[in-house]
Amino acid sequence: MEQDKHRLAAQTAIRGKATGLGRILPFLGPAFIAAVAYLDPGNFATNITAGSKYGYMLLWVIAASNLMAVLIQSLSAKLGIATGRNLPEVARDRFSKGASIALWIQSELVIMATDLAEFLGAALGLYLLFDIPMLAAAIITAAGSFAILELQRRGYRSLEAGIAAMILIVVLAFAFQVITARPDVGSVVQGIVTPRFQGVDSVLLAAGILGATVMPHAIYLHSSLTQHRIVGQNDAEKKKIFKLEFIDILIAMFIAGAVNMAMVVVSAATFFKNGLTVEDLDVAYHQFGQLVGPVTAVSFGLGLLIAGLSSASVGTMAGDVVMQGFINKRINLYLRRAITTLPPLAIILTGVDPTRALVMSQVVLSFGIAFALIPLIIFTSDRKLMGGLVNHRITTILGWIIAGIVVTLNLFLIGQTIIG
Repeated sequence: MEQDKHRLAAQTAIRGKATGLGRILPFLGPAFIAAVAYLDPGNFATNITAGSKYGYMLLWVIAASNLMAVLIQSLSAKLGIATGRNLPEVARDRFSKGASIALWIQSELVIMATDLAEFLGAALGLYLLFDIPMLAAAIITAAGSFAILELQRRGYRSLEAGIAAMILIVVLAFAFQVITARPDVGSVVQGIVTPRFQGVDSVLLAAGILGATVMPHAIYLHSSLTQHRIVGQNDAEKKKIFKLEFIDILIAMFIAGAVNMAMVVVSAATFFKNGLTVEDLDVAYHQFGQLVGPVTAVSFGLGLLIAGLSSASVGTMAGDVVMQGFINKRINLYLRRAITTLPPLAIILTGVDPTRALVMSQVVLSFGIAFALIPLIIFTSDRKLMGGLVNHRITTILGWIIAGIVVTLNLFLIGQTIIG
């Protein structure tokens, strides 16, 4: 019943019979679910490290990554609206069986890295906030992620509302931290508008930031969130749907970008200012408490916990999409969630540093972006497939430029990893 009312409201908006918020509201939601991937604990690790090592210098990397994310997520959403199929499904139709299987395997590996980051982050948040042993915190995290998945059974609007509420908590947590950290506004602006690096390490960290910001599984997922949500009957209706969904993307990506920048700003204003290089999230938590105050430390831990829980559930949804799309197979979401808890539990049991594992997971993620992005550009540039929603020429050019940047950074990361 709820879904029927929502679709009726959407159709009213498409036909121009709704105004103001009533015109936009039915289309808000999919980008917020995708945006959770841009706020996962891997972002915490790379952004806190970037701020403590280089101050405000790498803020421009986040700004550029976020602009890339707007374009990429809009292409993904557009593919679902235009074709009624998600990116993995279109790839299965267009590519050979062997290629589809290979793409599925690499995407599952990327999602495993994503799950690792999200699960460890949420468990670490529980450990920091409540002094719960990491193994017990991991088990509680698993239970929490199952509870969020349960929202799906109540309909996509319930899931979208739940995810939006969790994003709001993270936003408020970092807004409070920015206020208490009292950053240098002039340095913040300079960091955003002045592209620069400081040695090889800063380039490597910038690549990690890109890997933590532009997420492969979010590219796959977004097309599935729009493919059946509101169906246009012709090109004119599909164009209207996309225009309204683009507003959703702009809002969600702006929020995600602002939070990521806030992480760097808080780290720079607190750690870099005091000559501290902080690369571990548990160290960051305790230093926030000592340098700023216990409430700031708690807000940091709470943001980490909520971000980990919400993004873990979204990662599970993305895993379901890529399996169904690439190889036309599906397993129960709860079974998938149970399976994906095993690698993080194993890492916790072996005593590996959680923050180090988070940073390395972001490097793995950066390798997967091209495998999602290149097919996406190819498909959305195909007029026969996309109809009236085919990419404009400038959009395709920008897409290929972004893909070139991503591949170049990937090669750089491989070289640095081999060198040591």
